[in-house]
Amino acid sequence: MDRQTLKSKFKQACDLLRNEIASVNYIIQLSWMLFLKLYDDLEDERELKSKLKGETYQRNIPSPYRWKDWVHKDWRSEELINFINNELFPFLSKLDGDGEKELIATIFSGKEIQNFLRDGYKLREVALLLDELEFRTREDIYIISTLYEELLPEIGEMGKYAGEYYTPRPIIRLMVKIVNPKLGEKILDPFLGSAGFLIESYNHILRNKEVFTTKETKILYNMFYGQEKKDVPYLIGIMNLLLHNLPTSHIYKVDTFAEDVRKIQEKDRVDVILTNPPFGGKFDKRFKVNFPVKSSKTELMALQYVMRKIKRGGRVGIVVPEGVLSNTTGPFVRVRKELLENYNVHTIISLPKGVFIASGKTPVKTDLLFFDKTGPTEEIWYYEHKHPLGMVKTRYGKWVEKQYTKTDPIKDEYLLDCYEKWKNRGISENSWIVKIDEIDKETYELTPRNPNKFKKKEYRPSTEILEDVLREEREVMKLLEELRGVLR
Repeated sequence: MDRQTLKSKFKQACDLLRNEIASVNYIIQLSWMLFLKLYDDLEDERELKSKLKGETYQRNIPSPYRWKDWVHKDWRSEELINFINNELFPFLSKLDGDGEKELIATIFSGKEIQNFLRDGYKLREVALLLDELEFRTREDIYIISTLYEELLPEIGEMGKYAGEYYTPRPIIRLMVKIVNPKLGEKILDPFLGSAGFLIESYNHILRNKEVFTTKETKILYNMFYGQEKKDVPYLIGIMNLLLHNLPTSHIYKVDTFAEDVRKIQEKDRVDVILTNPPFGGKFDKRFKVNFPVKSSKTELMALQYVMRKIKRGGRVGIVVPEGVLSNTTGPFVRVRKELLENYNVHTIISLPKGVFIASGKTPVKTDLLFFDKTGPTEEIWYYEHKHPLGMVKTRYGKWVEKQYTKTDPIKDEYLLDCYEKWKNRGISENSWIVKIDEIDKETYELTPRNPNKFKKKEYRPSTEILEDVLREEREVMKLLEELRGVLR
């Protein structure tokens, strides 16, 4: 199937679902259907390889529940809906076994994972379109995975996922480049979401090493770990990993905060953590006992978690709302004190409002925080990123800093300056260094404050200002004369 046809089939399926299903629940519907199609193709491939070896392959999803069995059967509308709701989902949710069977059961036992279509004919129409998608070549997989990822920002706009933001891929790629995961390291995203950090870490390793031995390939596919507690992000993360040909054997549906961080041993820690935890989400009060500093703020608990989960010599890149760096109440101060005294905070990148957007939410001011477990902080390199258009004039005539929006998102090229300056810890109008002895020892505040903003302003020459005033006065007098003529 050529590239254009592949795109067309996928988009037709999406459009049909959008027309039939309210809100962005169509992404949930698309995800579980695409998962079953992709998994059926995967089992077909395994079955063929087993036959060539003279062996028998035992399918994890047997007839009549496998994708091809029910998609190509001639159903009446109500029969198909009854099969999906009362036979297929119950069977899949109760699959008994380890590994992939357990993963499938976990996905389909989620309360939010359901069939939203009530018209069996529409469901079959969508299923037949998806069935035509081919995953035979690397290009096929790339096209479908790219199209699927283009839908994911809509998840961040779902009101019921308030506090959870889709992380723009340019931000993820910048963070991955700075943290620089390597072959053989254990990489964790404890708040998995759409699995973007693991996928981009995988791509980063592939870019830096073209050829892998059999042993290295085995190591590569055993490096990636993820944790996610919610049904929908878990399904989407699994689906996205499968589309990018990444293993899902270390992706767990758990509440990260349920782990007692005070009892984590060195053998259970990881080399790299890259994550964007939920901001202002609901925190189960039962888990407060698992943390040395108690708080109801998920972002502060998330920071404590990654601090305890990273091993000696390990590296962290985490998205935080600016309050984590600026809040001067007790819990925030204590966590920052420990962070600076026991970890090397080497980089903080300030982002403008609007990079992360959720439905009905005021754009959140966020920062990218990078540290490693190699000793106490000595100095921090700061970078202030602004929209490349800088200051813009509103329709009311007020000059304001340009913000990113849904229709004007952040792009990779906008972050090139940041990365190039980071490599040499360069000093400029939008980058500076703060020494540890410059940080307030009472608040340990780390808010990015660009010192260049406080330099003496350069004013226009007085003769130029006077000329402008006189010109405007002449225009006003001219208008007054015209008005006087009209009134006469």
